[in-house]
Amino acid sequence: MSVSTPDARAIVVLGVSGSGKTTVGEALAQRLRFDFRDADDLHSVANIEKMRTGHPLTDEDRVPWLHAVGQRMAETLDGGRGVVMACSALKRSYRDILREYAPTTFFVFLDGSPELITARVRSREGSFMPASLVSSQFAALEPLGSDERGVRLDVAHGLADTVDAALAALAAPPGPDERP
Repeated sequence: MSVSTPDARAIVVLGVSGSGKTTVGEALAQRLRFDFRDADDLHSVANIEKMRTGHPLTDEDRVPWLHAVGQRMAETLDGGRGVVMACSALKRSYRDILREYAPTTFFVFLDGSPELITARVRSREGSFMPASLVSSQFAALEPLGSDERGVRLDVAHGLADTVDAALAALAAPPGPDERP
């Protein structure tokens, strides 16, 4: 369920595969009464097949997908609704593309050890992302820059604690060097 709100904003829950983006994103959206979207739903058939066969995506593969994700965020905001988007957004350049569509996006970076994340991916059923690609995602991962509005959260904590920490970070006023 979504409602139009004057506090509509874009929030991207990011991290490597298996970090909990969808689970945290859905819970966060529910608490905020925002729309939830999963960027994986916007991948092309070719991208999904490439990952399914164990090949990491290139930047060339990702750029059209990131523009589709940004467009979906903008459409939701234009409709007067807030949106929580689960999206890997591993590199700064990827997040820059998303901010082209929603300049004040807040990033919730879900971080965890490679061992924990790999174990999570191995235990999942029905995902097109094999555990063999986790290391390539960590290799590509660029943590949030000091000028990127957001928060880093350790995924070793429980879901409720993670969502509470994200909500607290969202409620905090921007720092002196941050854009609103």
